[in-house]
Amino acid sequence: MPEILDPVTQNHVRQAARQLKAEFAGIFSEETIERYITESLDLLGNSRINAFVPVLAHRFARQRLKARGQAGNLIAKDQPEVLFVCVHNAGRSQMAAGLVKLRSAGRIHVRSAGSAPGDQINPAVIEAMSELGVDMSQEFPKPLTDEFVQAADVVITMGCGDACPIYPGKKYADWHVDDPAGQTVETVRVIRDELDRRVRELIAELLPDDAAPGQLTSRLGCSL
Repeated sequence: MPEILDPVTQNHVRQAARQLKAEFAGIFSEETIERYITESLDLLGNSRINAFVPVLAHRFARQRLKARGQAGNLIAKDQPEVLFVCVHNAGRSQMAAGLVKLRSAGRIHVRSAGSAPGDQINPAVIEAMSELGVDMSQEFPKPLTDEFVQAADVVITMGCGDACPIYPGKKYADWHVDDPAGQTVETVRVIRDELDRRVRELIAELLPDDAAPGQLTSRLGCSL
């Protein structure tokens, strides 16, 4: 338990650990779960996220544990898994993830992360997405971890260069989309709509009832 946490915060972290131990009982040991909680606290601290750290660390550790379980075939995957990666995980990747959730109606599981996560989601992004009925008020920038990449079937990068690790068998694509950082809501709407177009194409390629076999590899990018 990091010494910088006050007693009340430490208690919240212990409660989160107990919840994760119950959820992942028989899949991961208590030691592994406690390590993931501690690592997630450190990673979010490095991302300069200060508010609600125990809550966010719980959510982040849970996402990482689930991804690790999926990558290791310890947790079943019954949906395509998509990972969006940008630099700050505060704009493009968050919008793309939100749009996949919306347009796929939950038929595709999606994660997002950043190579150098920011402090908070871009307020203009939150506003533009709310216009489509996508509530991003509970989202937060997350650092990129190996578990997210390993669990993904498709990894889509946006402006983060070679920060994303390459694993055999994954399908990779790079979307050239403008960065909404520092832009007006009007400009962010244009970026949102471009992402929406790409997301609709992605969903058609990923879902069996909308795409012919073989389209994913040929149209999305390379498969290593």
